[in-house]
Amino acid sequence: MSKAVLIDLQWFAAEDEGRTEEPTEYKIQKAREEGRVAKSQELVGALVLLLPALAIFFLAPSMLRTFVEMLRFYFLRAAELDPITDRIVAKAFFSYLMRLALPIVSVAMVAAVFANVVQTGFLFTTKTITPDFSKVVPRLGRYFQKTLFSMEGLFNTVKSIVKMAIIGGVAFFLIRSEIKHLANLQTASLWTGVTTVASLAIRMLLISAILLLLLSIPDMLFQRWQYRESLKMSKQEVKEERKMYEGDPLVKSRLRQRMRELLSRNIAVTVPQADVVIANPTHFAVALEYKSGMEGPMVSAKGEDELALRIRRIAEENEVPVVENKPLARALYAETEVGDIIPETYYRVVADVLAHVYRMNEERRRNAGIGA
Repeated sequence: MSKAVLIDLQWFAAEDEGRTEEPTEYKIQKAREEGRVAKSQELVGALVLLLPALAIFFLAPSMLRTFVEMLRFYFLRAAELDPITDRIVAKAFFSYLMRLALPIVSVAMVAAVFANVVQTGFLFTTKTITPDFSKVVPRLGRYFQKTLFSMEGLFNTVKSIVKMAIIGGVAFFLIRSEIKHLANLQTASLWTGVTTVASLAIRMLLISAILLLLLSIPDMLFQRWQYRESLKMSKQEVKEERKMYEGDPLVKSRLRQRMRELLSRNIAVTVPQADVVIANPTHFAVALEYKSGMEGPMVSAKGEDELALRIRRIAEENEVPVVENKPLARALYAETEVGDIIPETYYRVVADVLAHVYRMNEERRRNAGIGA
């Protein structure tokens, strides 16, 4: 009885199991800096095939003239020149080579750069070519999982089959349509044979390139989907990144507690210097100070609940006026911090309060003078 072949079904599972959250902008930017971007090599290959083929199609007459000129040059001097001693041989060779190959190579390079820039934008990084010695030791299990038992492996297999079918199909149908002309080439002239085969080859090249370019569209969509999937994050990773940017909640809580302690220590100094304390009447208290040269009244102390009561008590002990105005006290407490100039929205209201306080102080000084 033959033994059953057992395959771990885990190989068919997603590589990043548990990564259910969409990648953050920070992770996408970090991946881009490392050279990890969504890119379809099929688009690059198709354009590098199509554009040089078009260049050959349009430049074929001039290239043919250059080629004939090169043959004439060497055949006419075959008995006169020594390839070893005569430098003109090598000079002519490289001259003709540049004239024939440089336009096609230039178009291919431009096509390759254009295909990459269209997909990823301008991106230059050396991290993709930095040696990684951890990859020297082959990981066969992960390799077979990625190439055979994954969505990427299945897609690449189907893509390769479709590419072979495209090239084979184009070659078959074009040769079949020209089979009579090709059969008669044995009796045709050399020029007729060259032009017939060249025409068939360039048509085969252009049609295959266009079809491969169409094939690159689903490949590009798949690469983008796979790229997003590879960057997906677990809930823990999202939390860690949020902590990195927003700060650890525990640390922030300790900082707020420390700030409250500092404010509690300083109110004994800042409140007596204030011009007025706006209260609500027990929940909130905001001390305001205004001196000549300031842009506006400044919050010198503020507090809530117990700290508010302490601010009021210090103000009363130092004869700083306390004005009860619930909406104003609540608004100033919510919208300002210690050391801030109050928002312009409250200038009018606070100005009226300060004017009332100044009148009270003036009357108090007058009454004190009369009593003396």
